[in-house]
Amino acid sequence: MRRPAYVTSGRYAPPSARRELVAVSADGARLHVEVHGDEDAPPVVLSHGWTCSTAFWAAQIRDLAQDHRVIAYDQRGHGRSPAGRWYTTAALADDLLAVLEATLAPGERAVVAGHSMGGMTIMAAAGRPGFAEHVAAALLCSTGSARLVAEALVLPVRAGRARTRITGAILGSRAPLGPVTPVGKHVLRYATMGPAATPDQVEACARIVHGCPTGVRYAWSQVLAGLDLEANLTALTVPTAVIGGTNDRLTPILHARALAAALPDCAGLTELPGMGHMTPIEAPEAVTRVIRELAARRPAQHRSDTNQGTPKEKTP
Repeated sequence: MRRPAYVTSGRYAPPSARRELVAVSADGARLHVEVHGDEDAPPVVLSHGWTCSTAFWAAQIRDLAQDHRVIAYDQRGHGRSPAGRWYTTAALADDLLAVLEATLAPGERAVVAGHSMGGMTIMAAAGRPGFAEHVAAALLCSTGSARLVAEALVLPVRAGRARTRITGAILGSRAPLGPVTPVGKHVLRYATMGPAATPDQVEACARIVHGCPTGVRYAWSQVLAGLDLEANLTALTVPTAVIGGTNDRLTPILHARALAAALPDCAGLTELPGMGHMTPIEAPEAVTRVIRELAARRPAQHRSDTNQGTPKEKTP
């Protein structure tokens, strides 16, 4: 029997949701959404990265749901969200806005946190009317806005055309990852995590990443290879914090520093020494703390504060 695409025990096992729903995006893509915590608590929305799923946020969900309404969703093609027809940064933005509309009351605003491709989702959505209506503050975690392949450090060789070409071929491979094995975990740890990553952290990441369908992984890799969202940063005017790991090989710390310098309202840059790309799992307390600081600095509205009823839920 095939193991589930997440660990089932320990702090990185995803908790059961209070409720689940389906949000329908602009092109008809159907997105699996989970809501955790008290329905009347201030909302936090979590957007995961490439090859991940809602399970990636297990530690944050478990902590934040004690006093927040935590909304997490599977990006199209990931987790329990079926593959969509289109894979573009515009689709990422459409999907986030569909989730916000399906889960928040009119005018209700949330803290939105995105890891890796989830951070790119936030950048892609910045400037949209629905984003302005529903987002009070944002977190860009282990992410970048452009030049991802050229600046990745997966290959320990000098920067240049050869490294960029080979890195692109590796990250954009159509080869299936297959079952989780000791060799597979070793490769994943080297490419995506810091040297201090524990065996349970590596296992949690490996299960999630290996669970992503090969075709979906490839389709999004092509989008990320050509990513250029730098022009969108000026539209990201809400208070926005940035987190990066100093040992991140996929989005090296120079990306986090560049984002912090370019944001109109940077709420702080947190550099995590020795951490790799999978910071929500490698450093769960640090990531959760920044989300809480954003919520305290610019409190998200409670649903009752909007006094405009509840959102229209989109269900199967």
